[in-house]
Amino acid sequence: MKLLAWFTSLLFLVVAAAASPAAAVSLSGKVVDAATHAPLEGAFVTRADTVMRTGRDGVFVIEGEAGTVGARAYGHLRAAVPASSLSRGQPEIALQPLKPKALYLSLYGIGSSALRMQALNLIEATELNATVIDLKSERGLIAYPTAIPLAAQVGAQSPITIKSLAQEVRRLRERGIYTIARIVVFSDDRLARARPELAVHCLGGRLYSDRLHLAWTNPFDPEVRKYNIAVAVEAAKAGFDEVQLDYVRFPDTPGLVYTRPNTRSNRVHAIDSFLEDVRRALVPYNVFLAADIFGYVAWNLNDTAIGQQLEDLPGIVDYISPMLYPSGFQFGIPGYPNPVRHPYEIVYRSLERAQQRTTISTVRLRPWLQAFRDYAFDRRPFGAQEIREQITAAEKFGSDGWMLWNPRNVYTESGLSLTEAPGCE
Repeated sequence: MKLLAWFTSLLFLVVAAAASPAAAVSLSGKVVDAATHAPLEGAFVTRADTVMRTGRDGVFVIEGEAGTVGARAYGHLRAAVPASSLSRGQPEIALQPLKPKALYLSLYGIGSSALRMQALNLIEATELNATVIDLKSERGLIAYPTAIPLAAQVGAQSPITIKSLAQEVRRLRERGIYTIARIVVFSDDRLARARPELAVHCLGGRLYSDRLHLAWTNPFDPEVRKYNIAVAVEAAKAGFDEVQLDYVRFPDTPGLVYTRPNTRSNRVHAIDSFLEDVRRALVPYNVFLAADIFGYVAWNLNDTAIGQQLEDLPGIVDYISPMLYPSGFQFGIPGYPNPVRHPYEIVYRSLERAQQRTTISTVRLRPWLQAFRDYAFDRRPFGAQEIREQITAAEKFGSDGWMLWNPRNVYTESGLSLTEAPGCE
């Protein structure tokens, strides 16, 4: 009887062990640059919900269950390897260096076969290698079929211009294109008008709308924040290389009413904490996180009254993307009162200023550049010379590539370097 009881107890322990989750296994490895084989210090290594960073020698030790181990580093493509490959004595993860050179496609641009093919052909023919695609626009429209119930409730699903998000990303990546998902956060006309209790209001109680007659949502509101985080997670699940948050700020209009006092500390905390929440939600997907900021944020020591405090951002996001359109610097910068005459200086000096204030590597700054006609000074077109001067400034500074903005999604080879076409000499 004692032997039977002992056997029964042993069998119970075996069955219980088999039914319990697999114990976490410690894995070690090294993240290196695929081109030079040099170790990458500070690379992010992820396994499920766990993330850590490599040391000077590129080495990491991480725990987790079976699955994949992801790695990413500034200025490189991300990669993922089976956890089993590390345990089999293949401890290196090699990351390909890359400087994204992107053009922007709006929600309608990606849905237009003409504009889409024009963009893809231009990427094929020039130095361009990346694209920024609207997934959620200033109007609050979500371009793809989303599983987020609130989107359907507020009318954010009309029109749908991307039938399958994962399929679209896969097609772009098959062409070797680095994919960036642009998500407009707090400018959200559909959500604000459908749910006024989530919106920003004027002192008299009227719904606030900006110069484009678009209503905004309240950056303090938990439901608004959760909604936008859900969109970011869907972008990461679909396979985008990078999630880029735009309008991640308060409106630049004084005298508005929020659910908390509109103080500098409250604004900054609201934006910083939202970005931190997004970052935590994206950990399992090993995806880069970027934030667009006003050009003047690089120069203003305060939060520019919109909650964007430059010095806080490097500790939260991977890339900072200042919008350095010369037309956007209505008051100029020191020494350059007419910015559209000096596109090189505007871009270079603004990046230089941002780097000096944050002390981060230049590779963590990737600017937006102007590829549209001036609207603030003399209405000059921005053609080959102006575009090339901006690109040269960004590259001489050492930024992680650059992005061209044209709201109409009309781009040409002007100012871009052409790739060599195959053929006989």
